[in-house]
Amino acid sequence: MSGYGVFCRPGEEPRVGFRAGDSVLDLAALGDEFRRPSLNAFMARGPESWRHARGRIDAGEADAKAVPLDEVELRLPFEPADYVDFYSSLEHATNLGRMFRPDAEPLLPNWRHLPVGYHGRAGTLVVSGTAIRRPRGQSKAPDASEPTFGPSSRLDVELELGFVVGVGSRLGEPVHGERFDEHVFGVMLVNDWSARDLQAWEYQPLGPFLGKSFATSIAAWVTPLTDLAEARVAPRAREPEPLPYLRVDDDWTLDLQLEVELNGTVVSRTNARRLYWSMPQQLAHATVNGASIRTGDLLATGTISGPERGSEGSLIELTRNGAEPLRLDDGSERTFLEDGDEVVLRGRAGAVELGEVRGRIEAA
Repeated sequence: MSGYGVFCRPGEEPRVGFRAGDSVLDLAALGDEFRRPSLNAFMARGPESWRHARGRIDAGEADAKAVPLDEVELRLPFEPADYVDFYSSLEHATNLGRMFRPDAEPLLPNWRHLPVGYHGRAGTLVVSGTAIRRPRGQSKAPDASEPTFGPSSRLDVELELGFVVGVGSRLGEPVHGERFDEHVFGVMLVNDWSARDLQAWEYQPLGPFLGKSFATSIAAWVTPLTDLAEARVAPRAREPEPLPYLRVDDDWTLDLQLEVELNGTVVSRTNARRLYWSMPQQLAHATVNGASIRTGDLLATGTISGPERGSEGSLIELTRNGAEPLRLDDGSERTFLEDGDEVVLRGRAGAVELGEVRGRIEAA
């Protein structure tokens, strides 16, 4: 496993490191931007500086500063600016559409024309390993006349990829998808936890709010785009053809094997290559109205699901909205998450392993 993150040992200030197997390479000697408690200063320097730093790491200039991973505390790797979550998996959107609108077309009319998304809460992004407190809020059972208030009873996981902006843009100037590599520093796994019962009651007409904003877990390590160059593959066909601003020459998705583990049992295996809307298209759409991007912006794909049973990226899909419980290796069953449950997301492209995302549910 490799990637950039932020670490510290007891009594020391947090600083930037590079994960190399079971060690962290202390990069403080490579420059002032690595002596800070976030990746932002380094990410803002742009692709030439990223390549130069990686060359120095590969040349062994930081090897003498290797620290065993079990001696360090890992921090949030970057200071979040904005957080946007998309809805880019055709299979995921279709599955949910069939559940919630069984007598209508599963996809709403706009879905195949633009990457649907919502603006999330950057302030509740947490690093892998952070405990997740079960959220409280309003919900309304289908047969109830009034809503009630209390802990979510339908807490769910969402398997996603996120891309982190390094170089910002100017307000009023869209960023075309072909300029993705000029602005985006790296990729990481994301678990956008969802309280399905809170979300179902609140989301019309403005979309997700409290059902999502309580926590979003991200990996402690950001995998540089250059490490995933060999994982780029041609995207799936889109029908109808996207509008011109969403057409990207040599567009790509990532051939990344992904999995969800619940209490030691792998409950889902899927692949990011089937995403309908690519990361370059997501960036193009997020900025086409002139919105600027900033260093530390995180844009996530939305739940990634495949077409086969067992390849869905959320419990609501895996259990058919709770109708078909999952049986775990310890003999227990789950529809949605219970207090004490631990979820781990993992991803790999050949020899490149992404930083895992781990979270345990605490009682409300």
